[in-house]
Amino acid sequence: MVKRIISIPLIMLGLLLSVAALGLTAYNLWDNHRAGIEAEAVLDAITQHREKVENTESAAAPTPELPPDLNSGSENNPVKELPVVEIGGNRYIGTISVPVIGLELPVLEDWSLALLKIAPCRYMGSPYRGDLIICAHNYASHFGHLKNLEPGDEVVFTDVEGNAFHYTVAELDTLAGTAVEEMESGEWDMTLFTCTLGGETRVTVRCDLLESSEE
Repeated sequence: MVKRIISIPLIMLGLLLSVAALGLTAYNLWDNHRAGIEAEAVLDAITQHREKVENTESAAAPTPELPPDLNSGSENNPVKELPVVEIGGNRYIGTISVPVIGLELPVLEDWSLALLKIAPCRYMGSPYRGDLIICAHNYASHFGHLKNLEPGDEVVFTDVEGNAFHYTVAELDTLAGTAVEEMESGEWDMTLFTCTLGGETRVTVRCDLLESSEE
């Protein structure tokens, strides 16, 4: 009789834990779905903005060519400011595309825990300086599949005006969540990173610039 009385609370605890686990799984699936839908809406808005920029530039009169050291088309020119567009109250710098895993997402100008729930964020740097670092949650619709990339895979960053920077994956690494200096160091043209499922380490993808096609 005593054993039966003791077992009832244990059974109830097990049921509660199971329900909590199911609830957490359901929330994660919903959050991933929400993030994917929001990203699609922003991608459409960025595409429309690029079309407006293209039409405006086509209609504008030609401008004199700048000296080489001031040419805004130079991919590593510090004078070139990374263009930004505001959509839904948030500021975006462009899109990141990884064809091999079918990924295309908008990229926010700055990062915070709240912004990471919306889209990948610029952690630091610029493609025009050759030191861009982008971070994102490990949602399946965000950077959850970075771990599947291999050296040689293509990655493309395109700013909001349509200037495209083509990269190739150089190497993958796993860094501790506290390894800030290691994340920011190195001569990599672009770095992508996301946390692993446990949150203690970061999947890190280092990329080399292949070419840029700037308008």
